[in-house]
Amino acid sequence: MVTGVTGLGPVRETITGTRPGKALARRFVAGDTLDEAVAVARTLNADGFQVSLDLLGEEVHDKETALAAVDRYLECLDRIATERLDANIAVKPTHLGLAVAEELAADSIARLAIRASEVGTTVTIDMEDSRYTGGTVDMYALAQEEHGNLGLALQACMKRTPADLERLIPLGGHIRLCKGAYLEPPEVALTTKRQISIAYADQLRSLMASSGVMPAIATHDDELIELAVELAASRTGPFEFQMLYGVRPDLQRRLVAEGFPLRVYLPFGSEWYPYLTRRLAERPANTWFFVRALLGGR
Repeated sequence: MVTGVTGLGPVRETITGTRPGKALARRFVAGDTLDEAVAVARTLNADGFQVSLDLLGEEVHDKETALAAVDRYLECLDRIATERLDANIAVKPTHLGLAVAEELAADSIARLAIRASEVGTTVTIDMEDSRYTGGTVDMYALAQEEHGNLGLALQACMKRTPADLERLIPLGGHIRLCKGAYLEPPEVALTTKRQISIAYADQLRSLMASSGVMPAIATHDDELIELAVELAASRTGPFEFQMLYGVRPDLQRRLVAEGFPLRVYLPFGSEWYPYLTRRLAERPANTWFFVRALLGGR
């Protein structure tokens, strides 16, 4: 999937420059191209899943690259329309220029929200590390108030998330509640798995009790999924599970078979290394999968 790894660090070169590394990426990434992602999305739709198309990329530091990413996302939205996919798009603010200028990212998100509205879908703004949390929340709030067809990922590990939920729930849209994939300092984030799970459960209860916002329950944790199912029994508004492509597919199929809406977060593109390393860090079993592949299956 990625070629030309000269100059990369040893770990990165091992992952991106070997057949097992590329095979592991294919487990979690639809492919390099939009055509490959659309093909996977069609299959997922046929199996009863909704999809969130995510063009991989982050930490853009020049305007031209950010605008190019917007153009590629506009192409995604056009393909969603022409292919009649049950899909939306997920975007990272720094991919759209947040690290260059907040105005650039805000204008980019507005363009995507307008086009998404025209094709009848939504835009999810992903959350990145704590350097960008405040700017991302503010940008989402303004965009959602103006366009009304956006969602935001919030991380249960962040100490500010309860206050963010209180602010954002009245705006409607959808909130993608996840545990958090970034290593953050204890000044701003909870640091133990138990603390994060308790926080997630509390925030999930708040979301599921709110009728004006759609909860997007982004977890692969069995206990939290069980809690969500319990809360869904008394919920009148819509909600959905969201899970990552390639992670616990048997669980995903079971939830859909039981009648629960489930959206698969489907990344694609050549910039897959940062995404893949976060997946490896989250689930040790993924790392062992890679090591076994390097050793020839031994």
